[in-house]
Amino acid sequence: MMDKEMNQARSLVYSLLSSLFAREVSSIRQQELTSPEALEFWAMLSQDPELAPQVQLLLATLTQMTNERQRLELAADFCGLFLVGDRNNASPYASLYLSDEADPTIFGEQHHQMCDFLRQSKLQVQGDFKEPADHLAVMLAYMAQLCTNTNNDVQLSFLTTCINSWLARFVARVDSNDPGQFYRALAQLTLKWTQADTEALSQ
Repeated sequence: MMDKEMNQARSLVYSLLSSLFAREVSSIRQQELTSPEALEFWAMLSQDPELAPQVQLLLATLTQMTNERQRLELAADFCGLFLVGDRNNASPYASLYLSDEADPTIFGEQHHQMCDFLRQSKLQVQGDFKEPADHLAVMLAYMAQLCTNTNNDVQLSFLTTCINSWLARFVARVDSNDPGQFYRALAQLTLKWTQADTEALSQ
């Protein structure tokens, strides 16, 4: 059983990953992610040699992004990968990866399942986040809540069934389509983190 401090740290990691998949990195968010407190958190994550390469690449991008043109380029990468519905992107919706339909659409079974999970936990998607509930950012944010409010079995069940069941395929799409390196590193970090967390919860 993980202790309270460990669960809080895990929750913070899931919240961080969720926030980076939810929206483009604004100048304010960049400042938050490179503050002294945030740098300490990144340093803690990079102590794991499995996570270090991706953490260092993300941090290098965030600290070296010094003008609006660079932020716009990163925002364009985000939009092209996650917001444009064509074959050259990496849609972050579980329904598109887990559906048995030949031409799956968003707002599918996984969306309704996540809505049920959120209702049961008396949570809801933020009003300004106009995305289906099976968006990866929503699932990661929900996992952050589970880390501090439920036991290991509940966490492991959600992680295995709702995230791990499609995350590797999503990451492969990001790997193939990211014109830069930031979101490729973020996707790889997320996959490595969830795999390690699954293993830890299984012990």
